[in-house]
Amino acid sequence: MVELDVVGIGNAIVDVIATEEHDFIDAHGLLKGAMTLIDAGRAEELYAAMAPAIETSGGSAANTVAGVASFGGQVGYIGKVHDDQLGEVFAHDIRALGVRFEVAPATAGPPTARCLIVVTPDAARTMNTYLGASTELHPDDIDPDLVGASRVLYCEGYIWDVDITKEAIRKAISICSSSGGTVSFTLSDSFCVERHHQEWLDLVDGPIDLLFGNDHEICTLYETGDDFDAAVAAVQGRCAVAALTRGDLGSVLVTPTEIIEVPAAPTVEVVDTTGAGDLYASGFLYGWTRGMDLAHCGRLGSLAATETIGQFGARPSGSLAHLV
Repeated sequence: MVELDVVGIGNAIVDVIATEEHDFIDAHGLLKGAMTLIDAGRAEELYAAMAPAIETSGGSAANTVAGVASFGGQVGYIGKVHDDQLGEVFAHDIRALGVRFEVAPATAGPPTARCLIVVTPDAARTMNTYLGASTELHPDDIDPDLVGASRVLYCEGYIWDVDITKEAIRKAISICSSSGGTVSFTLSDSFCVERHHQEWLDLVDGPIDLLFGNDHEICTLYETGDDFDAAVAAVQGRCAVAALTRGDLGSVLVTPTEIIEVPAAPTVEVVDTTGAGDLYASGFLYGWTRGMDLAHCGRLGSLAATETIGQFGARPSGSLAHLV
């Protein structure tokens, strides 16, 4: 088995991205700027109402491993799709990016997951996600050889919402830890943090080596209100590194012995903020697997995030290798 830099595990979702005016948000009762879980009927309703859209393989962890591949890393991905049209879209897109994706599609049960993303003129993205087949990821879908061959396992917080997928991710974490790999985890969303608060505190104190999150998510995890400094103090020493993003304030890297502030990359015209946090993790993990110091890892993360917010969609439109 060829050693991989990063293997991601998460909800395998097809992103459907369309631009809409602000009144679309109100007309359809959407929660602007948030990720809302929806059922199949609501997904069909919104899809019919949306303007012509871009459809591409997505999902938080899938975006991150695609970014690492764009840098030139060797990556794999674990997620579940259905044997349907969107499942074929997902598999084709992610493999075309150089990502190893070998999980067998489901032949029964719900269709492939999709995230209906509405981007308004202020570049905010409002996500409405039907999880579909992604909730069918089973522990048997975890390939021990694939996970054991990776330097880093990257786990998506969104996948924690379903018991069977939680079992799958715990299995992957156990394999990675036993093989001497680095376990990384992204908090994904403040609402996810609220739903799984105690379990995630235990994870951070346990097997997680690298923790990714933004300022709102880390404050939610440690219940510090809007006091980011208090959240930094609370997480310090609980894992090897907490990489915390702060938008145009850059990012803060917290280790047991130091706090490193990394400035934001030079600003660009913001087109779409979809995937900014995912791509920050891409840059950081690429640097980490290349043995770069933490400040350089954070810098690569900032550059990758800036690259993606200057374009439409959550994936880089070209190679990210030039950023190195």
